[in-house]
Amino acid sequence: MRRSLRTLPVLAGALAGLAACSNGPQSTLDASGFGARQVEGLWWLMFWISVCVFVEVMTLFGWALWRRRRETVRVRGGDATRFVGILGVAIPLVILSVVYGTGLMTLDAIANPSRAAATVEVVGHQWWWEVRYPDRPGAVTANEVHIPVGEAVRVRLRSADVQHSFWVPQLMPKTDLYPGKPNETWLKAARVGTFRGQCAEYCGDQHAYMALQVVAQSRADFDAWLADIAAPAPARLTAAQQRGRAVFLNGSCAACHTVRGTRADGTVGPDLTNLASRWSVGAGAAPNDRGHLGGWVVNSQTIKPGNRMPPQPVAAQELPDLLDYLQTLR
Repeated sequence: MRRSLRTLPVLAGALAGLAACSNGPQSTLDASGFGARQVEGLWWLMFWISVCVFVEVMTLFGWALWRRRRETVRVRGGDATRFVGILGVAIPLVILSVVYGTGLMTLDAIANPSRAAATVEVVGHQWWWEVRYPDRPGAVTANEVHIPVGEAVRVRLRSADVQHSFWVPQLMPKTDLYPGKPNETWLKAARVGTFRGQCAEYCGDQHAYMALQVVAQSRADFDAWLADIAAPAPARLTAAQQRGRAVFLNGSCAACHTVRGTRADGTVGPDLTNLASRWSVGAGAAPNDRGHLGGWVVNSQTIKPGNRMPPQPVAAQELPDLLDYLQTLR
């Protein structure tokens, strides 16, 4: 029994280590951006210092137990003072100084980019992200941020309601969004790819489904994407799509959402001009396919309870045409 109890701390430590080293879509140990790499380096420094301290303490502890079983150890006052002074004061002081100094250098390195190649505005809502590119009029989307790879992008942050936190672990540490107080961070991706972000400050019932994606792409692809989302919705539609547009504009949808190029100019919910090209429905609550989109339109509360969109009174015979129209918004 005693032997089993002695193995529990070892097993717990091993499991914790394995959990920390796993690479996933939001792993801080899979850094792909300049800011995240600075933090990752500081994390590994503290980890290895902790390992060394643990090994030292366990070695001294084992030595003390071994000596106690064999002889009575008498330690002179001077030796005890030197022992405590070196291991209890000098070494910890050196370790804390190194960590503190490295931490200050890390904070300075991630404070501000030398020059931002682009600017994006991100507004936190319960529970979705509004994304705007002020340098390109009309470039508005939701829950998805595109940036050019290898270039610093300034991110202006604000909250529309409660406190949120913008966190893309593979690119940059989290930055809080305060109601009535703008904040800033920046992103710089080292490689092309898609990086998952998340609100990291509890903000209500659906906090877990307040996700976003940061897409790092070549400068040419980024410029093409930016021009595409700034364009109005397509005007050439089939007969079914025209009927669906009429359902959208004449119903309650247009009161809350904007579709550029139409008379829908609501600002309560996300801009839907490029809805069909987005990665998810409801900021990560469901895949963006026809079935889930239909369920969201009819009653989004079954997918994301508590969100601000009430069930919509869309007739069953009108829903297919409405979905046909929504899927043209790319």
